Amino acid sequence: MPKATFNGDDHLYLQVAEGLEKMIADEVLRIGDKLPSVRMLSEEYGISMGTAFQAYYHLEGRGLIESRPKSGYYVRFNYRRFPELPKTKMQPELHSHEVSVKEMIKSIYTDIAARDVTNFALAVPDASLLPAAKLSKSVVQALRNSTYHCVNYELTQGNIELRQQISKLAFNWGGKINPDEVIVTSGCLEGIMVCLKAVTNYGDTVAVETPTYFGINQAIESLGLKVVEIASDPVEGVDLDYFQKAIKRSKIKACVFVPSFNNPFGSCMSDENKKKLVDIITRHNIPLIEDDIYGELYFGRNRPRTCKYYDTKGLVMYCSSISKSLAPGYRIGWVIPGKFFDEVKQIKRIQNISCPTITQAAVAHFLKHGRYEYHLKTLRKALHTQSLRYVQAIIKYFPADTKVSRPHGGFILWLELNKKVNAFRLRTEAMKHNISIVPGKIFSSGSNYANCIRICFGKPWCKEVDEGLMTLGKIIKHMI
Repeated sequence: MPKATFNGDDHLYLQVAEGLEKMIADEVLRIGDKLPSVRMLSEEYGISMGTAFQAYYHLEGRGLIESRPKSGYYVRFNYRRFPELPKTKMQPELHSHEVSVKEMIKSIYTDIAARDVTNFALAVPDASLLPAAKLSKSVVQALRNSTYHCVNYELTQGNIELRQQISKLAFNWGGKINPDEVIVTSGCLEGIMVCLKAVTNYGDTVAVETPTYFGINQAIESLGLKVVEIASDPVEGVDLDYFQKAIKRSKIKACVFVPSFNNPFGSCMSDENKKKLVDIITRHNIPLIEDDIYGELYFGRNRPRTCKYYDTKGLVMYCSSISKSLAPGYRIGWVIPGKFFDEVKQIKRIQNISCPTITQAAVAHFLKHGRYEYHLKTLRKALHTQSLRYVQAIIKYFPADTKVSRPHGGFILWLELNKKVNAFRLRTEAMKHNISIVPGKIFSSGSNYANCIRICFGKPWCKEVDEGLMTLGKIIKHMI
Protein backbone atom coordinates (compact mmCIF):
# COMPACT_ATOMS: atom_id res chain seq x y z
CA MET A 1 0.00 0.00 0.00
CA PRO A 2 1.24 3.55 -0.75
CA LYS A 3 2.66 5.73 1.98
CA ALA A 4 0.32 8.50 3.08
CA THR A 5 1.04 12.20 3.31
CA PHE A 6 -0.95 13.76 6.11
CA ASN A 7 -2.66 17.10 6.42
CA GLY A 8 -2.35 18.43 9.96
CA ASP A 9 -5.88 19.90 9.85
CA ASP A 10 -7.59 16.51 10.30
CA HIS A 11 -7.25 13.64 12.73
CA LEU A 12 -4.81 11.03 11.43
CA TYR A 13 -7.36 8.24 11.55
CA LEU A 14 -9.73 10.23 9.28
CA GLN A 15 -6.98 10.83 6.73
CA VAL A 16 -6.08 7.12 6.72
CA ALA A 17 -9.77 6.22 6.41
CA GLU A 18 -10.27 8.64 3.53
CA GLY A 19 -7.29 7.13 1.71
CA LEU A 20 -8.73 3.63 2.07
CA GLU A 21 -12.18 4.90 1.07
CA LYS A 22 -10.74 6.30 -2.16
CA MET A 23 -9.03 2.98 -2.90
CA ILE A 24 -12.39 1.23 -2.44
CA ALA A 25 -14.15 3.75 -4.68
CA ASP A 26 -11.46 3.33 -7.38
CA GLU A 27 -11.76 -0.46 -7.01
CA VAL A 28 -8.12 -0.84 -6.08
CA LEU A 29 -9.74 -2.65 -3.17
CA ARG A 30 -12.79 -4.60 -4.36
CA ILE A 31 -15.83 -5.89 -2.50
CA GLY A 32 -14.77 -9.02 -0.65
CA ASP A 33 -11.06 -8.14 -0.56
CA LYS A 34 -9.32 -8.54 2.75
CA LEU A 35 -7.80 -5.38 4.18
CA PRO A 36 -4.35 -5.26 5.80
CA SER A 37 -4.24 -6.30 9.44
CA VAL A 38 -4.29 -3.52 12.01
CA ARG A 39 -0.60 -4.12 12.70
CA MET A 40 0.27 -3.99 8.99
CA LEU A 41 -1.79 -0.83 8.50
CA SER A 42 0.03 0.72 11.44
CA GLU A 43 3.42 -0.08 9.92
CA GLU A 44 2.48 0.97 6.37
CA TYR A 45 1.17 4.38 7.42
CA GLY A 46 3.53 4.97 10.30
CA ILE A 47 0.70 5.38 12.78
CA SER A 48 -0.13 3.84 16.14
CA MET A 49 -2.21 0.68 16.48
CA GLY A 50 -4.91 2.77 18.16
CA THR A 51 -5.09 5.14 15.18
CA ALA A 52 -5.28 2.18 12.79
CA PHE A 53 -8.18 0.72 14.79
CA GLN A 54 -9.95 4.10 14.71
CA ALA A 55 -9.62 4.25 10.90
CA TYR A 56 -11.19 0.82 10.56
CA TYR A 57 -13.94 1.61 13.09
CA HIS A 58 -14.76 4.75 11.09
CA LEU A 59 -15.06 2.83 7.81
CA GLU A 60 -17.03 0.08 9.52
CA GLY A 61 -19.47 2.64 10.92
CA ARG A 62 -20.05 3.94 7.39
CA GLY A 63 -20.84 0.42 6.21
CA LEU A 64 -17.90 0.33 3.77
CA ILE A 65 -16.03 -2.50 5.48
CA GLU A 66 -16.94 -5.30 7.87
CA SER A 67 -15.14 -7.21 10.60
CA ARG A 68 -15.16 -11.00 10.41
CA PRO A 69 -14.34 -12.84 13.65
CA LYS A 70 -10.82 -14.32 13.73
CA SER A 71 -10.30 -13.27 10.13
CA GLY A 72 -9.93 -9.48 9.94
CA TYR A 73 -11.53 -6.65 7.97
CA TYR A 74 -13.04 -6.98 4.48
CA VAL A 75 -14.46 -4.53 1.92
CA ARG A 76 -18.26 -4.58 2.11
CA PHE A 77 -19.57 -1.76 -0.09
CA ASN A 78 -18.52 0.44 -3.00
CA TYR A 79 -20.09 3.70 -4.13
CA ARG A 80 -20.28 2.25 -7.63
CA ARG A 81 -23.09 0.05 -6.36
CA PHE A 82 -25.28 3.10 -5.91
CA PRO A 83 -28.63 2.80 -7.71
CA GLU A 84 -29.44 4.83 -10.80
CA LEU A 85 -30.30 8.47 -10.16
CA PRO A 86 -33.95 9.62 -10.26
CA LYS A 87 -35.24 11.05 -13.51
CA THR A 88 -33.47 14.30 -14.32
CA LYS A 89 -35.50 17.31 -15.26
CA MET A 90 -39.23 16.80 -15.29
CA GLN A 91 -40.65 19.10 -17.94
CA PRO A 92 -43.27 21.29 -16.21
CA GLU A 93 -45.40 23.88 -17.96
CA LEU A 94 -43.55 27.08 -18.81
CA HIS A 95 -46.68 29.12 -18.11
CA SER A 96 -47.65 30.23 -14.61
CA HIS A 97 -50.60 28.59 -12.86
CA GLU A 98 -52.46 28.44 -9.56
CA VAL A 99 -50.93 26.54 -6.68
CA SER A 100 -52.95 23.63 -5.28
CA VAL A 101 -51.06 21.72 -2.63
CA LYS A 102 -53.06 22.50 0.52
CA GLU A 103 -55.38 19.49 0.49
CA MET A 104 -52.60 17.06 -0.41
CA ILE A 105 -50.47 18.20 2.51
CA LYS A 106 -53.40 18.33 4.91
CA SER A 107 -54.14 14.67 4.18
CA ILE A 108 -50.74 13.53 5.44
CA TYR A 109 -49.79 16.14 8.03
CA THR A 110 -51.76 14.51 10.85
CA ASP A 111 -49.09 11.84 11.30
CA ILE A 112 -45.98 13.37 9.73
CA ALA A 113 -44.62 14.14 13.22
CA ALA A 114 -46.13 11.20 15.12
CA ARG A 115 -43.90 9.95 17.93
CA ASP A 116 -44.96 6.29 17.95
CA VAL A 117 -43.80 5.48 14.41
CA THR A 118 -40.56 4.82 12.56
CA ASN A 119 -40.43 8.32 11.14
CA PHE A 120 -38.75 8.75 7.78
CA ALA A 121 -41.01 11.74 7.07
CA LEU A 122 -39.95 14.51 9.41
CA ALA A 123 -37.05 16.50 7.95
CA VAL A 124 -35.05 17.26 11.08
CA PRO A 125 -31.93 15.69 12.59
CA ASP A 126 -32.62 13.29 15.45
CA ALA A 127 -32.60 14.93 18.88
CA SER A 128 -29.74 12.62 19.92
CA LEU A 129 -27.50 14.45 17.42
CA LEU A 130 -28.18 17.88 18.93
CA PRO A 131 -26.41 19.48 21.94
CA ALA A 132 -29.49 19.75 24.16
CA ALA A 133 -27.56 20.02 27.45
CA LYS A 134 -25.36 22.87 26.22
CA LEU A 135 -28.38 24.67 24.80
CA SER A 136 -30.12 24.37 28.16
CA LYS A 137 -27.11 25.98 29.84
CA SER A 138 -27.31 28.81 27.32
CA VAL A 139 -30.98 29.34 28.20
CA VAL A 140 -30.04 29.62 31.89
CA GLN A 141 -27.24 32.05 31.08
CA ALA A 142 -29.60 34.13 28.93
CA LEU A 143 -32.01 34.47 31.83
CA ARG A 144 -29.23 35.36 34.26
CA ASN A 145 -27.70 37.95 31.96
CA SER A 146 -30.98 39.68 31.11
CA THR A 147 -31.98 42.71 33.17
CA TYR A 148 -35.67 41.80 32.84
CA HIS A 149 -35.25 37.99 32.64
CA CYS A 150 -36.16 38.04 28.93
CA VAL A 151 -39.80 39.00 29.51
CA ASN A 152 -39.49 42.21 27.49
CA TYR A 153 -39.95 42.61 23.71
CA GLU A 154 -36.81 42.26 21.65
CA LEU A 155 -35.95 44.65 18.81
CA THR A 156 -37.92 43.99 15.61
CA GLN A 157 -34.65 43.46 13.79
CA GLY A 158 -33.53 40.98 16.44
CA ASN A 159 -31.12 40.58 19.34
CA ILE A 160 -27.93 42.50 18.53
CA GLU A 161 -25.62 39.81 19.94
CA LEU A 162 -27.41 37.16 17.88
CA ARG A 163 -27.08 39.29 14.74
CA GLN A 164 -23.37 39.68 15.45
CA GLN A 165 -22.98 35.90 15.64
CA ILE A 166 -25.01 35.44 12.44
CA SER A 167 -22.74 37.91 10.64
CA LYS A 168 -19.75 35.81 11.78
CA LEU A 169 -21.41 32.65 10.40
CA ALA A 170 -21.54 34.34 7.01
CA PHE A 171 -17.73 34.08 6.85
CA ASN A 172 -18.25 30.34 6.24
CA TRP A 173 -19.63 31.09 2.77
CA GLY A 174 -17.40 34.08 2.14
CA GLY A 175 -19.90 36.72 3.13
CA LYS A 176 -18.92 40.03 4.70
CA ILE A 177 -22.15 40.93 6.43
CA ASN A 178 -22.73 43.72 8.93
CA PRO A 179 -25.07 42.83 11.84
CA ASP A 180 -27.23 45.79 10.80
CA GLU A 181 -27.99 43.97 7.53
CA VAL A 182 -29.57 41.00 9.36
CA ILE A 183 -33.22 40.57 10.42
CA VAL A 184 -34.05 37.71 12.81
CA THR A 185 -37.14 35.64 11.94
CA SER A 186 -39.13 32.77 13.43
CA GLY A 187 -37.44 30.11 11.33
CA CYS A 188 -36.47 30.11 7.68
CA LEU A 189 -40.02 29.83 6.34
CA GLU A 190 -41.08 33.09 7.98
CA GLY A 191 -38.05 34.64 6.33
CA ILE A 192 -39.25 33.41 2.94
CA MET A 193 -42.76 34.70 3.67
CA VAL A 194 -41.69 38.23 4.59
CA CYS A 195 -39.43 38.34 1.54
CA LEU A 196 -42.28 37.27 -0.74
CA LYS A 197 -44.55 39.91 0.77
CA ALA A 198 -41.86 42.54 0.23
CA VAL A 199 -41.40 41.96 -3.51
CA THR A 200 -44.76 40.64 -4.82
CA ASN A 201 -48.42 41.57 -5.00
CA TYR A 202 -51.53 39.37 -5.17
CA GLY A 203 -51.68 37.50 -8.50
CA ASP A 204 -47.96 37.86 -9.31
CA THR A 205 -45.92 34.93 -10.59
CA VAL A 206 -43.05 33.35 -8.65
CA ALA A 207 -40.55 30.86 -10.06
CA VAL A 208 -39.74 27.76 -7.99
CA GLU A 209 -37.72 24.69 -8.81
CA THR A 210 -39.45 21.35 -9.07
CA PRO A 211 -39.53 19.36 -6.93
CA THR A 212 -39.24 21.77 -4.02
CA TYR A 213 -40.09 21.92 -0.31
CA PHE A 214 -43.87 21.93 0.04
CA GLY A 215 -43.74 24.75 2.61
CA ILE A 216 -42.54 27.10 -0.14
CA ASN A 217 -45.54 26.23 -2.31
CA GLN A 218 -47.85 26.69 0.68
CA ALA A 219 -46.39 30.12 1.36
CA ILE A 220 -46.91 31.13 -2.26
CA GLU A 221 -50.46 29.82 -2.26
CA SER A 222 -51.35 31.63 0.98
CA LEU A 223 -50.32 34.97 -0.57
CA GLY A 224 -52.49 34.47 -3.65
CA LEU A 225 -49.49 34.15 -5.96
CA LYS A 226 -49.02 31.96 -9.02
CA VAL A 227 -46.06 29.73 -9.76
CA VAL A 228 -44.03 28.72 -12.75
CA GLU A 229 -42.08 25.55 -12.01
CA ILE A 230 -38.48 25.36 -13.19
CA ALA A 231 -37.04 21.99 -14.14
CA SER A 232 -34.16 20.84 -11.97
CA ASP A 233 -31.58 18.09 -11.90
CA PRO A 234 -31.02 15.73 -8.91
CA VAL A 235 -27.31 16.58 -8.97
CA GLU A 236 -26.91 20.06 -10.51
CA GLY A 237 -30.12 21.69 -9.30
CA VAL A 238 -31.96 24.46 -11.17
CA ASP A 239 -31.87 24.19 -14.96
CA LEU A 240 -30.71 27.68 -15.91
CA ASP A 241 -31.63 27.32 -19.59
CA TYR A 242 -35.16 26.36 -18.60
CA PHE A 243 -35.28 29.29 -16.19
CA GLN A 244 -34.36 31.74 -18.95
CA LYS A 245 -37.07 30.30 -21.21
CA ALA A 246 -39.60 30.75 -18.40
CA ILE A 247 -38.55 34.39 -17.98
CA LYS A 248 -39.36 35.00 -21.65
CA ARG A 249 -42.77 33.29 -21.38
CA SER A 250 -43.96 34.57 -17.98
CA LYS A 251 -43.68 37.85 -16.11
CA ILE A 252 -41.75 36.53 -13.12
CA LYS A 253 -41.70 38.93 -10.16
CA ALA A 254 -39.47 36.82 -7.89
CA CYS A 255 -37.96 33.37 -7.58
CA VAL A 256 -37.48 31.08 -4.58
CA PHE A 257 -34.69 28.53 -4.97
CA VAL A 258 -32.79 26.21 -2.62
CA PRO A 259 -29.38 26.16 -4.36
CA SER A 260 -27.50 24.06 -1.76
CA PHE A 261 -28.89 20.60 -0.89
CA ASN A 262 -32.41 21.18 -2.11
CA ASN A 263 -35.28 19.55 -0.26
CA PRO A 264 -36.20 16.94 -1.55
CA PHE A 265 -33.67 16.28 -4.37
CA GLY A 266 -30.57 16.99 -2.28
CA SER A 267 -29.07 18.68 -5.35
CA CYS A 268 -26.39 21.35 -5.02
CA MET A 269 -25.72 23.90 -7.73
CA SER A 270 -22.06 24.40 -8.56
CA ASP A 271 -20.53 27.72 -7.55
CA GLU A 272 -20.22 28.55 -11.25
CA ASN A 273 -23.95 27.99 -11.81
CA LYS A 274 -24.83 30.03 -8.73
CA LYS A 275 -22.89 32.93 -10.20
CA LYS A 276 -24.70 32.43 -13.54
CA LEU A 277 -28.03 32.42 -11.73
CA VAL A 278 -27.21 35.72 -10.03
CA ASP A 279 -26.14 37.16 -13.38
CA ILE A 280 -29.51 36.14 -14.88
CA ILE A 281 -31.66 37.61 -12.11
CA THR A 282 -29.55 40.79 -12.10
CA ARG A 283 -29.93 41.20 -15.85
CA HIS A 284 -33.72 40.85 -15.58
CA ASN A 285 -34.04 42.66 -12.22
CA ILE A 286 -35.78 39.68 -10.56
CA PRO A 287 -35.34 39.28 -6.78
CA LEU A 288 -34.00 35.87 -5.76
CA ILE A 289 -35.13 34.54 -2.38
CA GLU A 290 -32.34 32.10 -1.51
CA ASP A 291 -33.21 29.37 1.00
CA ASP A 292 -29.86 28.24 2.42
CA ILE A 293 -31.15 26.29 5.41
CA TYR A 294 -29.04 23.20 4.60
CA GLY A 295 -25.88 25.02 3.53
CA GLU A 296 -23.86 24.18 6.66
CA LEU A 297 -24.63 20.45 6.43
CA TYR A 298 -22.14 19.61 3.66
CA PHE A 299 -20.28 16.29 3.53
CA GLY A 300 -17.20 17.47 1.65
CA ARG A 301 -14.26 19.54 2.87
CA ASN A 302 -15.63 22.93 1.86
CA ARG A 303 -18.92 24.71 2.42
CA PRO A 304 -20.71 25.58 -0.82
CA ARG A 305 -20.83 29.24 -1.76
CA THR A 306 -24.18 30.97 -1.67
CA CYS A 307 -25.86 33.00 -4.39
CA LYS A 308 -25.67 35.90 -1.96
CA TYR A 309 -21.88 35.75 -2.21
CA TYR A 310 -22.10 36.75 -5.91
CA ASP A 311 -24.77 39.43 -5.39
CA THR A 312 -23.59 42.98 -6.15
CA LYS A 313 -26.97 44.73 -6.58
CA GLY A 314 -28.79 43.59 -3.42
CA LEU A 315 -31.27 41.44 -5.37
CA VAL A 316 -30.54 38.22 -3.47
CA MET A 317 -32.65 37.92 -0.31
CA TYR A 318 -30.76 35.38 1.77
CA CYS A 319 -32.74 33.19 4.23
CA SER A 320 -31.40 30.64 6.68
CA SER A 321 -31.98 29.10 10.10
CA ILE A 322 -30.60 26.85 12.85
CA SER A 323 -33.67 24.60 12.60
CA LYS A 324 -31.86 21.88 10.64
CA SER A 325 -28.55 22.05 12.47
CA LEU A 326 -29.04 23.00 16.11
CA ALA A 327 -32.51 23.56 17.58
CA PRO A 328 -35.67 23.05 15.47
CA GLY A 329 -37.95 24.04 18.35
CA TYR A 330 -36.23 27.34 19.08
CA ARG A 331 -37.55 28.78 15.78
CA ILE A 332 -34.58 31.02 15.05
CA GLY A 333 -33.98 32.05 11.46
CA TRP A 334 -32.73 35.14 9.69
CA VAL A 335 -32.92 37.17 6.51
CA ILE A 336 -30.27 39.28 4.80
CA PRO A 337 -32.66 41.07 2.41
CA GLY A 338 -30.25 43.34 0.54
CA LYS A 339 -31.91 46.33 -1.11
CA PHE A 340 -35.30 45.30 0.27
CA PHE A 341 -34.22 45.67 3.91
CA ASP A 342 -36.68 48.45 4.86
CA GLU A 343 -39.66 46.65 3.29
CA VAL A 344 -38.83 43.36 5.00
CA LYS A 345 -38.29 44.99 8.40
CA GLN A 346 -41.62 46.82 8.16
CA ILE A 347 -43.48 43.62 7.27
CA LYS A 348 -41.76 41.78 10.13
CA ARG A 349 -42.86 44.51 12.55
CA ILE A 350 -46.48 44.34 11.36
CA GLN A 351 -46.50 40.55 11.32
CA ASN A 352 -45.36 39.81 14.89
CA ILE A 353 -43.37 42.79 16.29
CA SER A 354 -40.36 40.60 17.08
CA CYS A 355 -39.21 37.04 17.71
CA PRO A 356 -39.17 35.53 21.23
CA THR A 357 -36.58 37.20 23.44
CA ILE A 358 -35.42 34.14 25.40
CA THR A 359 -34.56 31.91 22.45
CA GLN A 360 -32.71 34.70 20.66
CA ALA A 361 -30.58 35.40 23.73
CA ALA A 362 -29.96 31.69 24.32
CA VAL A 363 -28.88 31.00 20.74
CA ALA A 364 -26.65 34.10 20.77
CA HIS A 365 -24.95 32.75 23.89
CA PHE A 366 -24.57 29.27 22.41
CA LEU A 367 -23.09 30.52 19.14
CA LYS A 368 -20.59 32.55 21.12
CA HIS A 369 -19.65 29.93 23.73
CA GLY A 370 -21.05 26.55 22.66
CA ARG A 371 -18.49 25.44 20.07
CA TYR A 372 -21.03 25.50 17.24
CA GLU A 373 -18.40 24.70 14.61
CA TYR A 374 -17.31 21.62 16.55
CA HIS A 375 -20.96 20.52 16.80
CA LEU A 376 -21.45 21.02 13.05
CA LYS A 377 -18.36 18.97 12.24
CA THR A 378 -19.64 16.10 14.37
CA LEU A 379 -23.15 16.38 12.91
CA ARG A 380 -21.87 16.36 9.31
CA LYS A 381 -19.89 13.16 9.92
CA ALA A 382 -22.91 11.48 11.51
CA LEU A 383 -25.25 12.47 8.68
CA HIS A 384 -22.81 11.37 5.98
CA THR A 385 -22.43 7.98 7.64
CA GLN A 386 -26.19 7.65 8.01
CA SER A 387 -26.75 8.49 4.34
CA LEU A 388 -24.51 5.59 3.30
CA ARG A 389 -26.18 3.13 5.68
CA TYR A 390 -29.67 4.10 4.49
CA VAL A 391 -28.70 3.77 0.83
CA GLN A 392 -27.12 0.37 1.47
CA ALA A 393 -30.35 -0.81 3.11
CA ILE A 394 -32.42 0.51 0.20
CA ILE A 395 -30.20 -1.40 -2.23
CA LYS A 396 -30.65 -4.52 -0.11
CA TYR A 397 -34.40 -4.35 0.56
CA PHE A 398 -36.03 -2.35 -2.25
CA PRO A 399 -36.77 -3.50 -5.82
CA ALA A 400 -33.77 -3.38 -8.17
CA ASP A 401 -35.34 -0.64 -10.33
CA THR A 402 -35.49 1.85 -7.42
CA LYS A 403 -33.69 5.09 -8.26
CA VAL A 404 -32.07 7.03 -5.40
CA SER A 405 -30.57 10.52 -5.13
CA ARG A 406 -26.96 11.02 -4.00
CA PRO A 407 -26.91 14.09 -1.78
CA HIS A 408 -23.58 15.55 -0.68
CA GLY A 409 -25.20 17.33 2.24
CA GLY A 410 -28.39 17.61 4.27
CA PHE A 411 -30.29 14.52 5.41
CA ILE A 412 -32.85 13.74 2.71
CA LEU A 413 -33.09 11.00 0.07
CA TRP A 414 -35.39 11.18 -2.95
CA LEU A 415 -36.56 7.83 -4.32
CA GLU A 416 -38.19 7.20 -7.68
CA LEU A 417 -40.07 3.90 -7.56
CA ASN A 418 -41.60 1.67 -10.19
CA LYS A 419 -44.42 3.45 -12.03
CA LYS A 420 -46.88 0.88 -10.68
CA VAL A 421 -46.37 2.29 -7.18
CA ASN A 422 -48.75 5.01 -6.02
CA ALA A 423 -46.86 6.86 -3.29
CA PHE A 424 -50.01 7.99 -1.46
CA ARG A 425 -51.26 4.41 -1.26
CA LEU A 426 -47.77 3.33 -0.22
CA ARG A 427 -47.91 5.84 2.63
CA THR A 428 -51.26 4.44 3.76
CA GLU A 429 -49.95 0.89 3.73
CA ALA A 430 -46.74 1.90 5.48
CA MET A 431 -48.68 3.60 8.30
CA LYS A 432 -50.41 0.28 9.00
CA HIS A 433 -46.90 -0.86 10.01
CA ASN A 434 -46.21 2.40 11.90
CA ILE A 435 -43.83 3.67 9.23
CA SER A 436 -44.13 7.29 8.10
CA ILE A 437 -42.94 8.53 4.70
CA VAL A 438 -43.72 11.56 2.51
CA PRO A 439 -45.23 11.06 -0.98
CA GLY A 440 -43.41 12.92 -3.73
CA LYS A 441 -46.52 14.52 -5.16
CA ILE A 442 -46.66 17.22 -2.48
CA PHE A 443 -43.34 18.65 -3.68
CA SER A 444 -44.94 19.98 -6.85
CA SER A 445 -47.96 22.13 -7.58
CA GLY A 446 -48.74 19.91 -10.56
CA SER A 447 -49.37 16.17 -10.74
CA ASN A 448 -45.76 15.05 -10.94
CA TYR A 449 -43.85 12.53 -8.80
CA ALA A 450 -46.79 10.20 -8.10
CA ASN A 451 -44.35 7.27 -7.80
CA CYS A 452 -41.71 9.12 -5.75
CA ILE A 453 -41.13 9.37 -2.00
CA ARG A 454 -38.88 11.37 0.33
CA ILE A 455 -37.00 9.61 3.11
CA CYS A 456 -35.17 11.50 5.85
CA PHE A 457 -31.99 9.90 7.19
CA GLY A 458 -31.73 12.20 10.20
CA LYS A 459 -32.22 9.27 12.61
CA PRO A 460 -29.01 7.37 13.49
CA TRP A 461 -28.74 3.84 12.14
CA CYS A 462 -30.34 1.29 14.45
CA LYS A 463 -32.44 -1.88 14.42
CA GLU A 464 -35.66 0.15 14.16
CA VAL A 465 -34.43 1.93 11.03
CA ASP A 466 -33.20 -1.30 9.45
CA GLU A 467 -36.50 -3.08 10.11
CA GLY A 468 -38.48 -0.07 8.93
CA LEU A 469 -36.69 0.05 5.57
CA MET A 470 -36.95 -3.72 5.21
CA THR A 471 -40.71 -3.58 5.80
CA LEU A 472 -41.11 -0.65 3.42
CA GLY A 473 -39.21 -2.58 0.75
CA LYS A 474 -41.53 -5.56 1.18
CA ILE A 475 -44.63 -3.37 0.82
CA ILE A 476 -43.26 -1.83 -2.39
CA LYS A 477 -42.42 -5.24 -3.86
CA HIS A 478 -45.94 -6.42 -3.03
CA MET A 479 -47.46 -3.37 -4.74
CA ILE A 480 -45.48 -4.11 -7.90
